[in-house]
Amino acid sequence: MNFKKLMMTDAGWGMFVLRVVTGVIFIGHGAPKFGWGGDGSLAGLAGWLGSIGIPAPMVGAFLVAFFETFGGAFLIIGLLTRFWSAGLAFAMLIAVTLVHLDDGMFGENGYQWALLLMASSLALMIDGAGKGSLDRKLAY
Repeated sequence: MNFKKLMMTDAGWGMFVLRVVTGVIFIGHGAPKFGWGGDGSLAGLAGWLGSIGIPAPMVGAFLVAFFETFGGAFLIIGLLTRFWSAGLAFAMLIAVTLVHLDDGMFGENGYQWALLLMASSLALMIDGAGKGSLDRKLAY
């Protein structure tokens, strides 16, 4: 695989704004799952994932927390943006379909937030990191 091609982006400053804000939001949701800056825990998340039928719930909990926390950080600096965005979009697809769908789009615990984060991640995956990113600097 050509890594320079993977990191190339002609996108402008709009993708920069989307990338940084999306990254900050994901860190804010992921770090507490590790017990950093919040009262969450991997064990608690794993227990909940198991209760809704997710196989290997501790692995799933770790992957969600890892991608949200570190993926968010890598989005902010714009490094391997397409890779991290793909993983985050997948995580949000799972959140929409398995966690929030029954509550409707706008209901209590609705899926609008997860859907928006999935769309943001997909846009970054498609168009790349934009200006002000390490991807752009390394690709050119």
